[in-house]
Amino acid sequence: MKLTGAQIDDLTGKVFRTIISNGKDGILQSELWKELDLTSRDGSRVAIRLEKRSLIRREKMLENGRWTYKLFAIKLPVDTQSIEQAPCLTCAVEHMCTVEGSYSPNSCNLIEDWLIQSFNNHGIANQDPQQKDGQKIEQQKPSVAVSNEK
Repeated sequence: MKLTGAQIDDLTGKVFRTIISNGKDGILQSELWKELDLTSRDGSRVAIRLEKRSLIRREKMLENGRWTYKLFAIKLPVDTQSIEQAPCLTCAVEHMCTVEGSYSPNSCNLIEDWLIQSFNNHGIANQDPQQKDGQKIEQQKPSVAVSNEK
């Protein structure tokens, strides 16, 4: 049975949502077809369509002695959990914070600590934050004393 254009569009959305739901780990093409009860032909056509639209990336891999593709979403939805912990949301001097001011996001230790912790929690930064390209950066950072008292 040949799929109509509307059916392909609906199927494309379902396939894309399923790939996104698997996050950074992606999903094997064969697992996706089983999960959505698709033939390999229809599933491959949809995956290629998503790849041409730059929505997914297909990586060829050997799985259980057979060649297949693993599908990854190129852009994942934003995780707001890290933003919810931003120190600016509860900062007592946020109203005085400007790029040029004495309280500045460019020199805020609270923001720096929050960023480092966020990167470490998500496995993004394995490198010393004071290093760039493997070389130690020597610089003085102005500190900002911030009180959370109200």
